[in-house]
Amino acid sequence: MLRERISRLRSAVSRIGASLDHDTILREAVENTRALTGARYGVIATTDLTGEVLELVTAGFTSEEQQQLADLPAYLRSLSHAAEAAGSKTFLETPMRHRGDPVGNLFLAEKQDGREFTGEDEDVVALLASQAAAAIANSRTYDNEQRARADLEAVFDTSPVGVAVFGAGNAKPVSLNREAKRILQQLQVPGRSPEELLEVLTCRRADGLEGAGDPWPLARALSGAETLRAEEIALQVPDGRSVTTLLSATPIRSGGGEIESVVVTLQDLAPLEELERLRTEFMDMVSHELRAPLASIKGSAATVLGASPGLDPTEMLHFFRIIEEQADHLRRLITDLLDAGRIATGTLSVTPEPSEVAALVDQARSTFPTAGNRPAVQTDLPPDLPRVMADGPRIVQVLSNLFSNAARYCPESSPIRVAAVRDGVHVTISVSDEGRGVPPELAPRLRRKSMWYVGAQREQGLQGQGSRLGLAICKGLVEAHGGRIEVGSGGANQGATFVFTLPVADEAADASGSARISLPSSRGGTGSTPVLVVYNDLQTLGFVRDALGAAGYFPIVTDGHQELSGIIQTAKPRLILLDPLPGTDGIELMESLRELSDLPIIVISAFGRDETIARGLEIGAVDYIVKPFSPTELTTRVGAALRSRAKPDPFVLGDLAIDYEERRVTVAGRSVRLTATEYEFLRVLSYYPRRVKTYDYLSRQVWGDPESADPGRMRTYVKKLRQKLGDDPSRPIYILTERGVGYRMDAPGDP
Repeated sequence: MLRERISRLRSAVSRIGASLDHDTILREAVENTRALTGARYGVIATTDLTGEVLELVTAGFTSEEQQQLADLPAYLRSLSHAAEAAGSKTFLETPMRHRGDPVGNLFLAEKQDGREFTGEDEDVVALLASQAAAAIANSRTYDNEQRARADLEAVFDTSPVGVAVFGAGNAKPVSLNREAKRILQQLQVPGRSPEELLEVLTCRRADGLEGAGDPWPLARALSGAETLRAEEIALQVPDGRSVTTLLSATPIRSGGGEIESVVVTLQDLAPLEELERLRTEFMDMVSHELRAPLASIKGSAATVLGASPGLDPTEMLHFFRIIEEQADHLRRLITDLLDAGRIATGTLSVTPEPSEVAALVDQARSTFPTAGNRPAVQTDLPPDLPRVMADGPRIVQVLSNLFSNAARYCPESSPIRVAAVRDGVHVTISVSDEGRGVPPELAPRLRRKSMWYVGAQREQGLQGQGSRLGLAICKGLVEAHGGRIEVGSGGANQGATFVFTLPVADEAADASGSARISLPSSRGGTGSTPVLVVYNDLQTLGFVRDALGAAGYFPIVTDGHQELSGIIQTAKPRLILLDPLPGTDGIELMESLRELSDLPIIVISAFGRDETIARGLEIGAVDYIVKPFSPTELTTRVGAALRSRAKPDPFVLGDLAIDYEERRVTVAGRSVRLTATEYEFLRVLSYYPRRVKTYDYLSRQVWGDPESADPGRMRTYVKKLRQKLGDDPSRPIYILTERGVGYRMDAPGDP
């Protein structure tokens, strides 16, 4: 019996230490300890250094008894009156420690033969607990290393700089990241992989030196003879194609000084070369623009001073007028250059105030000369056009630049037309001509901010008055007002239309006041469905308020977020319209304010970048509206969001069903008893299926504590939930793990 017991003990120790899988170690430890001591029940509770229970693994319990253990972690923290709490006559508890640090506790209860646990049982339990503690510590270390390795691999693969790792003393790559493969893809030889491509590459330094045969100077670096630091190297294949890179190579040496590997970084210089080309073109353009008025001033002054005999007063006055006009033109060019610099650095500011569009157009038209070879400016402005929020001199500058740009390419006989129309919360103003148009290949360049400097002229070599910086200035000034500017054209010789938007001025808004929270105005409606509008722009705030009121909703508006929790608790809105506020990006507010987790949120923003929209929807927004928008679009989306949340449908995924109204969870028709925290955890995971809920997000939404996102605690709850739902941890179908990130659930209907 002793030999058999020792054999079983040796086998148990071997099985416990044979795996690095956390769940397997715990399961083997509790099952083998229970079997060796003859206990009916076994429990292992792992803890962190503070004593917080992380995981709970049981053996010997029926499903009904398992449910009764739902609150056992709270009891285990106290470790008092163990036998009475467990309802057992015999009870044995052993702490699990590794190198003096607590790892958990091992509990046994109800020895099957009815006797007490013996000293030999205690020795066996102590030995297995010690072995399990060491195995758990090793497993945690392994998990941490694997997570760190995964993080490092993610950084390596997503680095914007190409990285290649080579073995010692050869040109064979051990690994290439995504950017390195992209760079080499430009030189791809049919039938060769990026790794094989390196065998036929030749490298040329900026000084023109070239290696023979092997890649050089890369081969020398790989042999350890040379360490490269930011060398400009052209990689070339035999057919003549090449890519210029900024290359660095660093040998990695062992403790004995031998080279173990070489890390090579590659940065594609094509984008930098494009920027340099743009800079050169910009400098050429500026030089040309400044040279023309200087030449006129110099020529006129030289004519007056060098005339012999002297000029008559009429001729002299003519040259003085030329000098004055060209000096004014030179001053405008310098002003444009300064504005362009402020736009590029983000320091350009405007002071908008309610303005009449017609007055702005008339002012710009009056300063635009139509005599000589200049076309006439015709306007088509409706009489009921609302006022706009505009910095008058700046918008006049925009219109003047657009007029000058049109005049450069428009025949004298054809007019420049100006039109305007209200579009929701904006007024759209267009300036069109019947000139040479915009070639299709140039139109996309005009939409890119970096190309407005060189895209200002529709065709190279055209002569005319006005600064080629004009369109760059227009774009910066319009965007500073919160509007947009675009260009449209049917093609060459079919004219062009420049369209820009300005926000409508709300006459009822008091720009100097602070609307902490206000109920609807007389135009705001008396609907019964409260909708909270959190918006910093008082003009748009009034527009949204009136649109909601006209549609039958009860809008509650505020321009701040400091007291948002109190407002939500008092007003109990059914939906929130949220705009990014100063000091936050709106999305941060959604993540930090727990009261927003149960309310449908529609984000309204002028920022329409794909990544911003995707992040907002991922965090939990039900919709995302990009300004400008119409009242119809706004109220339609609000109605759709409210209908989708009027009475949430039960969540059904396979045999799992969650009835949010009754807070009831069933699996194959069988009711599952969950604690309040377990239900909230499952509800948060299921409410927005397919979206990964990070540890931080779950900690904030379930426990209300964004500062203590403990993956270990969440693994404990997930393990208990999977047990209660009958979800196999090795192949889960309900709660899916995103390793190192969090958890997610599939949506109903997913395969």
